[in-house]
Amino acid sequence: MLWVVYNLLFPVVFFFMLPKFLARMLRRGGYGQHFEQRIGHFGHNTKAQLREHRRVWIHAVSVGEIYVALRFMKAYRTAHPDTFFALSTTTSTGHAIARKELDPRDVLFYFPVDLPAIIRKVLRIIDPVRIILVEGELWPNLIRLADKQGIPVSLINGRMSERSFKGYRHLKSLIADVLRRIDPICVQGEEDAQRLIGLGAPPERVRVMGTVKFDVAERNPEGEKAALEILRGIGLPDDAVVLLGGSTWPGEEAALCEIYKRLRQKHPRLFLVLVPRHVERAPEIVQCLEEQNLTYLRRSQLDDFQGLERPDVLFVDTTGELSHFYAVADIVFVGKSLLEHGGQNPIEPALCGKAVVVGPNMENFPAVMPLFLKNDAIVQVQDVQSLETALAELVADESARTALGNRAARLVRENQGMIQKTVQLLGNTGGRRKP
Repeated sequence: MLWVVYNLLFPVVFFFMLPKFLARMLRRGGYGQHFEQRIGHFGHNTKAQLREHRRVWIHAVSVGEIYVALRFMKAYRTAHPDTFFALSTTTSTGHAIARKELDPRDVLFYFPVDLPAIIRKVLRIIDPVRIILVEGELWPNLIRLADKQGIPVSLINGRMSERSFKGYRHLKSLIADVLRRIDPICVQGEEDAQRLIGLGAPPERVRVMGTVKFDVAERNPEGEKAALEILRGIGLPDDAVVLLGGSTWPGEEAALCEIYKRLRQKHPRLFLVLVPRHVERAPEIVQCLEEQNLTYLRRSQLDDFQGLERPDVLFVDTTGELSHFYAVADIVFVGKSLLEHGGQNPIEPALCGKAVVVGPNMENFPAVMPLFLKNDAIVQVQDVQSLETALAELVADESARTALGNRAARLVRENQGMIQKTVQLLGNTGGRRKP
């Protein structure tokens, strides 16, 4: 009965959410590309490639999960070279990153709407040897129909926030039925395990593996060199103290700008770099900088600089360069943690040995933050005022930020290896050519 209710209500919810999806297409650009794949319609070339081999279907919703999926695929293929993958994602940003990084043997597509007719069609086209879900993608019809067809379904790097747990409890019978069809259920931390077990996951199938995001962070020497050359090219001296706002969300840029202006009065060597989470917010950020009376240079317009007076702020309005600029920063504020809920990834700047500061809202990293805090490898503040205090202390004390960054880098190194353990747990699924 619950399945009937879900399949009756889901189309209604999707219909009311459709205007939001359409608005996102217009705002972000590229979101509407290949939209037909969301209703299970694949072009001739995509279908032909999918039919060449049986594949492991991996689903990763957006950017962070895509990076996890790509690193997992690389490690899995190293262990099992005959494996072919089909990778699905939900967002245009995730799709763009996957398109750049994907092995040519693999197939990329947008995740289909979770309706029985559409899922059956996609399963028939892909005929996956196994389905692997990344983090929290519990799509009921996909899991149920795959299970009925004898297709193993697994979860890697799983997490269950307190907020999601409270929501899922209202659908416990349905979610319990879904979780009983997943094996293994690899989760990041003990709290994730207990919440999933509380929702009906068989305890013997739940494995606490730690987070594979420690393995995902990788350094790019060429990209880091290019970022350093950009800073030097705009006239930044070697003794400058670079404060970087990474993956920032609405309101956080304004807060950083106000703090920056006050701190710069005492520390003229301070320089601000802003790298927002969503580049399409560029007009909003430009308006913010102008309202703050700060001169700025947009990364995309670097060729127009030509030795003009050094700006107050470098605004990185391009994609794929955040980790490069982490490496040339001295202090990093990680966004979506001060005025929004969830938090972005603190592991990448930590890997670079930087002094990392985050706000109070880091719910997206429940298995990571306790490790950072326990090892004094991050600074977590509660509000804008305490953020300014923490940044002022780090700007003034080079030895303190160096020590903080060293502890952070050491913590990342000590917690790597989870992807390999997950690959070993899942074993070989093969990559047989279709008859």
